[in-house]
Amino acid sequence: MNKSRISPQKIILIFTGLLFGFFLLLPMVTILCKSFYKDGNATLEFYGNLFSNRSIFKAFGNSVLVSAASGIITTVLAFIPAYAVNFTNINKKLKKVISTLVILPMLLPTITYGFAIIYSFGKQGLITKLLDTQIVDIYGIAGLIIGYVIYTLPISFMLINNTMGYIDKKFTIVSRMMGDSKLKSFFATVITPLISTLAVSFIQSFTLSFTDYGIPAALAGNVDLLATRLYNEMLGSLPDFNTGSAVSIIMLLPSVASIILISVLNKYNIRYNKISVIELTKNRVRDIAFGMLSAVIILCVLSVFAVIFLVPFVEQWPYRMNFSIEHITDIFSDSSLISVYKNSLLVALATAGLGTLIVYGTALVSARRGEHRHYGKLPDTASLITNTIPGMVLGVAYLLSFKGTFLHNTFAILVICNIVHYFSSPYLMMKSSLEKLNASWETTARLMGDSWIKTVVRIITPNAVSTLLEVFSYFFVNAMVTVSAVIFLASTKTMIITAKIKELQHFANFNEIFVLSILILITNLAVKGLVRLFAAIRNRKGKKV
Repeated sequence: MNKSRISPQKIILIFTGLLFGFFLLLPMVTILCKSFYKDGNATLEFYGNLFSNRSIFKAFGNSVLVSAASGIITTVLAFIPAYAVNFTNINKKLKKVISTLVILPMLLPTITYGFAIIYSFGKQGLITKLLDTQIVDIYGIAGLIIGYVIYTLPISFMLINNTMGYIDKKFTIVSRMMGDSKLKSFFATVITPLISTLAVSFIQSFTLSFTDYGIPAALAGNVDLLATRLYNEMLGSLPDFNTGSAVSIIMLLPSVASIILISVLNKYNIRYNKISVIELTKNRVRDIAFGMLSAVIILCVLSVFAVIFLVPFVEQWPYRMNFSIEHITDIFSDSSLISVYKNSLLVALATAGLGTLIVYGTALVSARRGEHRHYGKLPDTASLITNTIPGMVLGVAYLLSFKGTFLHNTFAILVICNIVHYFSSPYLMMKSSLEKLNASWETTARLMGDSWIKTVVRIITPNAVSTLLEVFSYFFVNAMVTVSAVIFLASTKTMIITAKIKELQHFANFNEIFVLSILILITNLAVKGLVRLFAAIRNRKGKKV
């Protein structure tokens, strides 16, 4: 009788298959068909119209140029604080401060970056006034690069910093003892092991910049980009879903290429059998140089966001600079804006809660699959595909697939879109953590008569709490700041903060934009702080036991 029952692992796999089949495969097939079919007949008309117009090549070229420049600059800048944290003897507390401040921009939506840059480097901007000159024309290529560098710097830093932590520093000392010059030793023992990661950093920065809509929404000016072209085709004054679908497919090409390249590059990672714990050689010049360079990079990035905390607290920027809280009180007395904030909280909490459960379940089957080993590649495949699809393309696919259905204009579609969009990183994080736990726990528990569910609840989950909290935090923060996908799905009833910011842009209501951005930042900081506090309490209890 028991043998005929479906195991919990199979139920999870069936659910995963249905989830990604219905909310990933179906939407992507829909958008593909939409780009090739007209009135039920196959056609290349929409691609023909695009390629016959040279503007699409210009938009593609501009997107590649700006994204490539941003990727190079970001990778170089991210290397500096990562090196300061891993290869210098600066104070440990200072290293922690550097690591924290570098990733701080991740807690704000990219659409806010553009407005912050305008109010910092524009003709009446804060930095322009402090320097008494406008150092850069922010509408166009320069502004886009600044925005993209700020956007991708935290991701690039985390990639490089993580890999640097696994470089055996013993070889640096050996190289110097063998008579290598400082420069040769640096390239042989630091740069060479990092080549693959530096390339991945560039590719990730390039792809994120290429597919982002938030920054171009404010700073593109007269520069035509694929992201803005897609938005205008789908939500412009004359929407054209077929042509928009064709643009979406074109936007997929760099993402697919990046995944292939990253897969190839991962084969060339240098792995050490054992990481030596040694004290770095003393070098005050190195420590001071990288410490100061890191401080300058962080200061430059954070100074751009200073206006967010200044503009709402003056009467009228930049003409009447008297302190005032009128804008703040007006915003908090506006029930529609408070409602939008509540909507964002609801979507973020639902995304984090359900997303963590789904990721945990799929990772359990994939990482600790046992008798279900041959099914374990399903979540891996879903992770690879979701990592390939840009948020804008996913949003367009959902718009076309679920328009007119019971999911249209609901919070459910926003939550599902967020979970599918951000599935890859939390899943890989969770899977990696579970693979490191004792592989014999399930076998031992089964021999003692415990079911798989009991084993998961009593043994595995308590040992995976720290990673579960990280996954929850990741989903929550990204759901609060996302704009590219949900911009196509949010309605007046389900309006969230990032979509509202886009709407407020049309009316130049920058006080409201900045206050809403501060709310997002404070909320994300509070959640991350609570998650760390809970993790610290559990660690202390674990040590006592």
